[in-house]
Amino acid sequence: MELIGKNLIFFGIIILLVGFLFTLSGKFPFIGNLPGDISIKRDNFSFYFPITTSILLSVIISFIMWLLNR
Repeated sequence: MELIGKNLIFFGIIILLVGFLFTLSGKFPFIGNLPGDISIKRDNFSFYFPITTSILLSVIISFIMWLLNR
């Protein structure tokens, strides 16, 4: 039961941080508009895939997880 409690606290903190980042995302205009992000806009169609932003966030999260597991 102790392990489940620790995992719930950990995931709660992660959800809190993600919510905080979503709240502040409008204040950082470069997030989602990096070179390499795919954006296609037509008359009745728009497609957006933030591949560079996804890779950057993956590297940052991997680094944080590496630091926590040391």
